[in-house]
Amino acid sequence: MTRQQVLYLWLGEGALDTATVGWAFFDGASGAGPALPDGQPPYSTGVAALEDGWFLIQSPAPYPLQPGTEHGTSYLPNEFVFERIVEL
Repeated sequence: MTRQQVLYLWLGEGALDTATVGWAFFDGASGAGPALPDGQPPYSTGVAALEDGWFLIQSPAPYPLQPGTEHGTSYLPNEFVFERIVEL
């Protein structure tokens, strides 16, 4: 039987080799599959996740930067979505 794990990585920029600034992990295996470390980014970059066997299923759409909005708060724009299938 297989289950899906999903990993969201928000990176500093829109490229897979930039630093992770946020993450979320959803485990469809209910803890029966490989876990991620607690309290720290599981991967330093998106490339590191690929090298560990995660599949990239969505990358961010380019977005225009507007002058004067550099310090505004909003959602994190550079969201990459990864998945892996684990055997139970």
